[in-house]
Amino acid sequence: MPGTCVIGLQWGDEAKGKLVDILTEEHEIVVRYQGGANAGHTVVSNGQTWKLSLIPSGILRDGVSCVVTGGVVLDPASVIKEIDGLESRGVRVDGKLRLSDRAHVVFPWHIAEDRLLDGIVSGGEAIGTTGRGIGPCYRDKVGRSLAVRLGDLYRDDFRDRIGHVVDVKKRLFAGWGAEAASIELDADAIHSQYMLYARRLEPLVCDTTAYLLDSIESGGRLLFEGAQGALLDIDHGTFPYVTSSNSSGLGVASGSGVPGRWIDRVIGVVKAYSTRVGGGPMPTEQINAVGEHLRERGREYGTVTMRPRRCGWFDAVAARYTARLSGVDELAVMLLDVLSGLDEIRICSAYTIDGRRVEHFPSHVDDLRRAEPVYETLPGWQEDISAIRRYDDLPAAARRYLARIGELLGRPVSIVSVGPDREQTILADRPAVSKSWPRPQHPAPANA
Repeated sequence: MPGTCVIGLQWGDEAKGKLVDILTEEHEIVVRYQGGANAGHTVVSNGQTWKLSLIPSGILRDGVSCVVTGGVVLDPASVIKEIDGLESRGVRVDGKLRLSDRAHVVFPWHIAEDRLLDGIVSGGEAIGTTGRGIGPCYRDKVGRSLAVRLGDLYRDDFRDRIGHVVDVKKRLFAGWGAEAASIELDADAIHSQYMLYARRLEPLVCDTTAYLLDSIESGGRLLFEGAQGALLDIDHGTFPYVTSSNSSGLGVASGSGVPGRWIDRVIGVVKAYSTRVGGGPMPTEQINAVGEHLRERGREYGTVTMRPRRCGWFDAVAARYTARLSGVDELAVMLLDVLSGLDEIRICSAYTIDGRRVEHFPSHVDDLRRAEPVYETLPGWQEDISAIRRYDDLPAAARRYLARIGELLGRPVSIVSVGPDREQTILADRPAVSKSWPRPQHPAPANA
């Protein structure tokens, strides 16, 4: 079977972009299947840094087709800005990039809603929206009647659709208070602007579902690039502190239109520690010198927002859950070099909730708030490992740490990153790890 999928197993920012860039050499098509311009991927190659949001990381390779599918919500201004940035640096996009006519489009009213609602309904701890209209666009997608897809921009009734949506949004905003009521939405201006976007993007727009199905049925090698991380999955993540799409492996088929039977390799990507942006519980967070070490050594600031990330020890309970959820076959451990210089390193292998040890990941965010991490302590290492290219050349303590991650997650570690450049990567065929572990201890239901 010709399909590979790269899934982040934490709260996003796992350095998936670097891994996708490396794996692109073995594939013909790279597919982005969910999320929007709120996702950020960074690739470093030959001393150059590339920051991408909507366009798949494979765009940096020649002879590769990149596809943005109908599961993505697309901001035309953002994708055009990315295209212009790439082309200004000598990266050809025309003929390599395809945009789905089924992708739902972000409009000015979505961005306005995002910022308004985040202040109105957050009720204290903010969910962590990037303010780019992603959630409201997905909300309209589910609601259907106010949704506009990319293919609709080329229909004769597009102006009428814009007028209808603007009329409804104005009436909705009027009930949200004076600030919302004062927002100006000019249907003619929006239509004119989006027609310019449509003309610019028209050569790239097509039925990507048919294209992908034709490709994979004829033996094409596809690489599916996940955005955000599995703990942010709308259905299975740390709700409500999640994104608006299925960012676990469960979203691949629905977002791309390619049945899961065509995917034979699923790589789960984790950092060697944990990070999170925005609100929500994070049991292993370190608000101390360790957290500062991780943030500064790992340059833990958002690719898109530049917000400082919360940092902490590796949470094997959370990553084991998402590895199972996403059907992961093997692990890529990224940013291992960031841990150099620490005398000891901790891994959370279980939680204590209300005095009871549990090894499963709680389904309710309030239970996760009460979770106290149960740590295993391993020796650290002082060596700079950024120039190492063979697994066996890593310090013994680093190899032991990687082995323990594999044991706890029940998957072998096959890829290790020791720096941001694509060359700073160790590809290791490690012995398979059994996909079995002690049965998790689940608390009894409250009404039991």
